[in-house]
Amino acid sequence: MEIIGKNIEKIDSLYLSCGEPVFTDDKNIKDSLHCKLLYSPHAFAEIIDIDISTAQNLKGVVDILTFKNTPFKLHTTAGQGFPEPSPYDTKLFNKKVRYIGDLVAAVAAESDDIAKKALSLIKVNYKILEPVFDFEKAEESKVQIHSKESYMPIPVKYFPEKNIAAEVGISFGDIKKAEKDSDLIVENTFYSHYASHCAIEPHCAVSYYDEKGRINIITTTQVPFHVRRIISRVLDIPIRNIRVIKPRIGGGFGGKQEVFLEQIVTLFTKRNKRAAKITLNREEVFISARTRHPMRVNIKTGSDKNGEINFLKINALMNSGAYGSHALTVLSNCGSKVLPLFNKIKNVSFEGKTVYTNLPVGGAYRGYGATQGYFAFSQQIDIICNKLNIDILEYYKKWHIKVGETSEVFKQLGEGKEGVSQTINSCKLSECINIGAKEISWYEKRGKNIKISEDKYLGVGMMAAMQGSGIPRIDMAAASIKMNEDGSFNLHIGATDIGTGSDTILAQIAAEVLKVDIDKIIVLSSDTDLTPFDVGAYASSTTYVSGKAVKLCAEKIKKQILKVGSEMLEARDPILKKDRVEYKNKNVTLEDIGYYSFYERNQFQIQANASFVPTESPPPFAAFFAEVSVDIKTGRIEVLSFVSAVDCGQPVNPTLVEGQVEGAVVNGINYAMTEEYRFSEKGRMKNPNFGKYKVYTINDIPELKTFIVNSHEKSGPFGAKSIGEIGINGPMPAIANAVFDAVGVRLKKAPFTQEKVYKLLKNKK
Repeated sequence: MEIIGKNIEKIDSLYLSCGEPVFTDDKNIKDSLHCKLLYSPHAFAEIIDIDISTAQNLKGVVDILTFKNTPFKLHTTAGQGFPEPSPYDTKLFNKKVRYIGDLVAAVAAESDDIAKKALSLIKVNYKILEPVFDFEKAEESKVQIHSKESYMPIPVKYFPEKNIAAEVGISFGDIKKAEKDSDLIVENTFYSHYASHCAIEPHCAVSYYDEKGRINIITTTQVPFHVRRIISRVLDIPIRNIRVIKPRIGGGFGGKQEVFLEQIVTLFTKRNKRAAKITLNREEVFISARTRHPMRVNIKTGSDKNGEINFLKINALMNSGAYGSHALTVLSNCGSKVLPLFNKIKNVSFEGKTVYTNLPVGGAYRGYGATQGYFAFSQQIDIICNKLNIDILEYYKKWHIKVGETSEVFKQLGEGKEGVSQTINSCKLSECINIGAKEISWYEKRGKNIKISEDKYLGVGMMAAMQGSGIPRIDMAAASIKMNEDGSFNLHIGATDIGTGSDTILAQIAAEVLKVDIDKIIVLSSDTDLTPFDVGAYASSTTYVSGKAVKLCAEKIKKQILKVGSEMLEARDPILKKDRVEYKNKNVTLEDIGYYSFYERNQFQIQANASFVPTESPPPFAAFFAEVSVDIKTGRIEVLSFVSAVDCGQPVNPTLVEGQVEGAVVNGINYAMTEEYRFSEKGRMKNPNFGKYKVYTINDIPELKTFIVNSHEKSGPFGAKSIGEIGINGPMPAIANAVFDAVGVRLKKAPFTQEKVYKLLKNKK
């Protein structure tokens, strides 16, 4: 292959590094309204009355929205396929506010300062209600956060009267018998926590009428087509009258899969026939955008003396916060992305519930569900191997799923319905484990009680994981390509590049099929008027699902080129080669073909489109190794090095693969070590800024090493699978296992702050 597998420079790298791309907040439409939001100061309250008269009379205020004058149609802000597997429990503005940060009103004014002033003049009379903060007590609470009018658009378990936003369960085998037959029973409970996506670009949306009277929305979104559909539903605007444009995006990680600002600016535009713009500040992103769902995972296993697991039970309880965005999907992924890894366990049970609380709203977040599930599962495997004195590396290599094998979990566990059966076509996990172990010097360091200073001990830990590549029989992508006279091609894709480099990856796939350099592929992505449909950038789908659509489309173009070339060369079976069609000692260039097809005989546009819906979700595999030091006097953990070895099939662009893995790993290390939502007794976040929330800077990042182990996924474009999410699943359990190796304490609650580790060490003594 000429293009696939090569470190092609990102097609946007030069102008991005020069500061040229236009982000949403750079879009300043003439006479645009400046919009600001008023948030609830209470965790749970009913608005008895809201007085906007003084604010309305302020010079420069154009419009104010509240629950009194806005559409009341229930919907979900989750940008998912239709019908969404998330409850319809949200109105544009609610009479009941359900967390500190819930929307109370929106002001549109001639300037930011006027809009801010108007917010301070709005008088709201609240009836304060008793909130629910403890998600482990939400189901039994007498407090009902949502009324019975909320509903699920798909037929799954949903009980708002019990504060249950989602419920799933599967089982196979005979758990009771297997428990009686087991020599070693191990049961543990693990807690993962809230986290913000911390994309550098905050959420922003701009709307305006074009000259044809259609609403145009420019927005920081991962899901432009879902934005269009949700806006249409909420505001009763026909889809044909809405255009959504995704410009350059400054990071997403799932946070920009939500649709919660676009409705507001669009309604202002609709009511006032003027452009409107809203940009959140960092505090607003922390308190009112979406988060990672906190989760409690109880895991129980029974094994024989040799470590063979006879049964595995997982009970997961997830905190959805005030609304149920992605409540079912994330919960399901806690099982569906984790349990198939050890596919030879014959007796398995997974039970999960997602509950409402009066805290910030969970949503899509890179690795969602799998990250929380692997935190528990991977430590449980480490515990079993420690108790039975088994080499964990050999244990993983023996029991992990392999090529030609399947898992009953694939079939049983989908998103509120049965999953999709599939067989593993590609897996180099054992090789990944070997490479990572060698690089971290596993056998030289593991279990050696290494003292590196008077108070510091060294330890190593690992975990292995699988993920997925899109959602089978649900995700859909499409691509269109047209040829120009000079032998270049316009590639139009609905897929959303949010900084991942997907525009480059998809251009490489097209260029490989069409035998041209990548600079001959002109990419336009994510404009609902100009590009074909795509579900958006989530679920590790773009390379696999969108890439397959691009490949199918390019192959159609190739056939047309060869047909024209055959006519020009008077040859039956010419061959497409670099920038030309060749037959024996004769050839015509792609430019010749372009001009011929446009202007000479049989004039027509060489163009095609194709779409793709996957019937399977081939998992990438990875092994992660952490080396840490632990100070027994202070409890401080320092991650010294982190090694990742990954199998993503055939890497389309190895450098971009490394970037995705290492970005996800740093994200995961942050999540494990420092990121933490701190709440007051009344449910207010106390640290909604980067200064106090604590994310790593370049100076904090440990030594990172990433190794790509090539395999070939026959169902993927040129053998490729996904890579975007799996890297975030490794750090938290690998670091926890390394800490246990160093000082013998088990970290079951994240993040791993010094205080927690110090208390565990003190109690150990």
